[in-house]
Amino acid sequence: MSWSWKVGEIRGIGLYIHFTFLILIAFLVFSHWTRGHDAWQTLQGIGFVMALFGCVVLHEFGHALMAARYGIQTRDITLLPIGGVARLERMPEDPWQELWVALAGPAVNVVIAALLGGWFLIQGTLLPLSQFVWGADSFLAKLFAVNISLVLFNLLPAFPMDGGRVLRAILATRLTYPQATQIAATVGQAMAVLFGLAGLMFSQPFLLFIALFVWIGAGQESSLVQVKSALYGLNAAVAMQRQFRVLAATDSLQIAIDAILDGSQGDFPVVSQSGVVGMLTRNRLLVALAQLGADAEVAQVMQREVPVIEEHEPLEQAFAKLQQCECPALPVVRGDELVGLLTLENIGEFIAIRSALSGRATAR
Repeated sequence: MSWSWKVGEIRGIGLYIHFTFLILIAFLVFSHWTRGHDAWQTLQGIGFVMALFGCVVLHEFGHALMAARYGIQTRDITLLPIGGVARLERMPEDPWQELWVALAGPAVNVVIAALLGGWFLIQGTLLPLSQFVWGADSFLAKLFAVNISLVLFNLLPAFPMDGGRVLRAILATRLTYPQATQIAATVGQAMAVLFGLAGLMFSQPFLLFIALFVWIGAGQESSLVQVKSALYGLNAAVAMQRQFRVLAATDSLQIAIDAILDGSQGDFPVVSQSGVVGMLTRNRLLVALAQLGADAEVAQVMQREVPVIEEHEPLEQAFAKLQQCECPALPVVRGDELVGLLTLENIGEFIAIRSALSGRATAR
């Protein structure tokens, strides 16, 4: 995720903090300062937030470990002011697998709350839940209440919360995946409207923020599934760009400049007799021109580790690979032979054309 910094790695999964998380810490410091709190009280407040996000990290690793049981790797986990995001390579296709992956995160918070509740019971300090939520003073009591809140909030049947995926998984046992997603997204957006109305009625900006977050998340999930549905059963060759320019590693950057100015292509496969050996992207070219000039060789600046797509590879998988590598274009090969280029723009245009043709057929 852009604007994020890597702070560690656990079990091969990168842990990142989004820059907005630092804004949250700054806001907390400012909030304590305006209330006249001293440095110790401010540090306690920040410490509690860090402990809270520690619980969020464990929540996300719950998803990751359950996904790993089904052979699905987790790319990374990013902490945001509103929680955490575990980016899986893909969502399980089996509804029951998706159900267990979605429930694994809240289950971690249930375990944490149960352990803290057991401690309070042993100490004889277990209070009614309402007192924990509204009147808790101790660090552990607040953490207990927050973990219960995380469970309840995450199980709301709205994307991108876990409850939205639970609802979709249950619906997908009886309906097609796109139908289940559309219903779950509609439910989520209806909840977003309710959050928004509540935020306006009670003057709660945070509820308005959640409403916007849920509305956008539900829409994105619905759009993503519609795209995957449109690509199902097709291979990469049907959407790839067949007319393109290539470069040699010994070419100068001036040749790449001329190629860009001659046409619309901005990213170039670099080939040799053995096949694709790299990729010169527009961004790399611009940076290299400023540092090395137009006479530098392509080999000096090209990206050498380039994922490729076989022409018979399912287009849905190719789409996922393009998203995962966050690269502008991927070479499409037949064995060692380069036969095309594939970009997200190609796929979008292919879907638009296919949809238009489908609409014409329906109109007849």
